[in-house]
Amino acid sequence: MTLANSLPPQTRARWAPNRLSPVALTVAAALLIAGVAAILLWMGREPICKCGTIKLWQGTVKSSENSQHIADWYTFSHIIHGFLFYGLFRLIRRLTGLPISFGLALLLAILIEGAWEIVENTDAVINHYRSATISLDYYGDSVLNSVSDILSMVLGFFFARFAPVWLTVTSALAMELIVGWLIRDNLTLNVVMLLWPMDWIKAWQGGA
Repeated sequence: MTLANSLPPQTRARWAPNRLSPVALTVAAALLIAGVAAILLWMGREPICKCGTIKLWQGTVKSSENSQHIADWYTFSHIIHGFLFYGLFRLIRRLTGLPISFGLALLLAILIEGAWEIVENTDAVINHYRSATISLDYYGDSVLNSVSDILSMVLGFFFARFAPVWLTVTSALAMELIVGWLIRDNLTLNVVMLLWPMDWIKAWQGGA
């Protein structure tokens, strides 16, 4: 009998009690995000768009200002990241019986998302992304955009915490389909083109 099976169903279905107060959790999350921002600045990433302005929304994908402002079409992908991280840690909790609290899961999700933002903005990944996709004007995210992406993931994480599962799944599918239809790109296509670039997808995304 595994540890998970030895626990009552109602225990396996719930998060473990939070050991951090809401204030301590908020401070810890802020420090993690600030640490990611500091690393990105140290790597030479631009604090904000080189254009010198800060926009709440940047809707033009084929632009040097994409991924430079607070939100853009790829913000929806990061919200879905939050859905996925929530589901992942909830699944780990249920299968293993590990005493994972909601707060710990959130901090781990921020850590993973932050690590991805750092890796995503290395020269190797930027150059691969530019060569494998139609984003020839992409030279990495601004620090503002990276921090906003992490906060978008946090928003998705909280949404998945309080929304019914069917609504979370429906929302993810809707975002993928609508964004994919409007800009010919989304989280799924982004992953595919980074890991297994396909010429026909690149041509389609280019408008062919």
